[in-house]
Amino acid sequence: MNRRYQLMKFSHTEETRDGRQLDVLTDEENGLRIVVSRLGAELISLARINEAGNWIGFLYRDNDLSVPDQGWANHATVMGYYLHRLKNGRSLYRGHEIKGGNHGFLRSKTWHLIGSSTEGSGASLKYQITPDDFSPTEYPLKVSVDLTYKIDANGIGVLFEFQNHEPELTAHLSFGLHPGFGAISFESFHLQMPRGLYRRCFSPGNFLSGETRDIEFRGGEMPFSKNELPGSIILELVDVPRRQFSFVDPESGRWVIMNLTGVPYITLWSDGDPFLCVEPCWGLTDDHDQRPFEKKRGIQTIRPGGELRASFSMTPQFASCD
Repeated sequence: MNRRYQLMKFSHTEETRDGRQLDVLTDEENGLRIVVSRLGAELISLARINEAGNWIGFLYRDNDLSVPDQGWANHATVMGYYLHRLKNGRSLYRGHEIKGGNHGFLRSKTWHLIGSSTEGSGASLKYQITPDDFSPTEYPLKVSVDLTYKIDANGIGVLFEFQNHEPELTAHLSFGLHPGFGAISFESFHLQMPRGLYRRCFSPGNFLSGETRDIEFRGGEMPFSKNELPGSIILELVDVPRRQFSFVDPESGRWVIMNLTGVPYITLWSDGDPFLCVEPCWGLTDDHDQRPFEKKRGIQTIRPGGELRASFSMTPQFASCD
């Protein structure tokens, strides 16, 4: 059963496809659409209408819910309350054991849609996970999160809002989004990075070694070989004044501008298939010499009874193929 709501020049449709609950939010006037799966609150499609009147997806395997025989099976994983990996799938948080797989538990939960709305010229979908949705072994403190996807000014805004319901304990966590942008081939895409000071955090075997290298970058094409992408390139944005990154795939004409103002880290990754993940991260993976969860590098803190808000945006466009 599908239900459709008219939101000024926007439309919101609820769908069930392949056993998944989906929300489709469309900017009818500007030809921009997102599809979100309530499983993991994952953005599974980011699409625009081209000049020929066809919807063109910008994510890898855009709007495809099938499971590939091999390779990366996701589109834009929501990561939290930790990201990347825990050493041996476990950690100690204030002495309490927590366990979990890659990127945390948020990706495996069915989120609650708590609102679809418009604000002037924008429209949004808001999802929530509460402490009732996870176990103490997944995360021992009472911390909830709201995740909002908003269509506004031809782009997509992503807003995380965490609430620490503990009256006396500071909460520690990390989070982010793991979008993969589709390309014609692994060789065809480019990533334009802004000038600034970056710190590369090396992570052989997916865990931090403690080795870092500062990179004074003049701006332009990413200064890394694509051959390094399967091992992940983790970067701290130490002093990057204008945090605008551009994924460009000239052969398909797809171009995504990411405004990462306020984002402390990014991870670049691909497994060699035709996509690039540019991941805004509020936190880092574990060290090889694992630290207690509350002392992880890059961990975010929320005071008792406090809130943490973080956001970024993505603008999909069609670039010239010349």
